[in-house]
Amino acid sequence: MPINKKIATIICLSAVVTFSALTSMRADHDDHDKPNLKVLPKNIPHKVLHQVMEDWATALGVHCNFCHAKGDDGKMDFASDAKPEKNMARNMYKMAAKINNKYFEGKKDSLGMVIGEIKCITCHHGSPHPDEVKGMDMGHDMHGPGNGQQAPPPPPAPPAGN
Repeated sequence: MPINKKIATIICLSAVVTFSALTSMRADHDDHDKPNLKVLPKNIPHKVLHQVMEDWATALGVHCNFCHAKGDDGKMDFASDAKPEKNMARNMYKMAAKINNKYFEGKKDSLGMVIGEIKCITCHHGSPHPDEVKGMDMGHDMHGPGNGQQAPPPPPAPPAGN
């Protein structure tokens, strides 16, 4: 019977190890990680969601707390809509998807996300506000007429010495 006890012990230990490993693994698409997705696919894997967020943060030169608020516990509350920047990011994503669909024959990936030429970095170039991008000569004053017209030149300086 000692052999049976050894086998039983090995089986029990194997079961404990297997159970521990299975319960410690996190599913790649747990709902509790992203309960407030409104424009990104609800079935987006956590790894892909994290990459999208990193791409957006890099394109705007910001960190997570630019769009995401902290919770009462001091940790990031990714589900919260407390910051208006989060809703702006959603609107900008939808705008880029519309542009890609209309002008660049936007194709969708396996998750249904539009793949196209226009991305956040296209306009933002590492700045949270595209009109603050340094070194870009747009040919017009971004705060001027607003209808594509070039701002008028400044008035000439009065003659010196009179």
